[in-house]
Amino acid sequence: MAGASELFDLRRLYYYESGNIFTGSKGEFNFKIIPDTKEKKLNVSLWHGIICSDLAEMDKQEEFTLDEEGFEEMIKWLENEYREFESQ
Repeated sequence: MAGASELFDLRRLYYYESGNIFTGSKGEFNFKIIPDTKEKKLNVSLWHGIICSDLAEMDKQEEFTLDEEGFEEMIKWLENEYREFESQ
């Protein structure tokens, strides 16, 4: 089965619907996905560098609906943000 993203080793939607947090990175591009199962939202934060999410200053934060459409939007957003970061 192919992954949810071409660039990142993301878990499938069910993982987030179950309330699981996911943190990932590619080089110095870092992200954290925090689902809010009560509000049916995915909260995504981005930061750059080698520091952990607890100590980092977030560069961007975005919110998506916790459904298939929002999940696909989140993936596209993360991949676009990464491509912009890499082109700098």
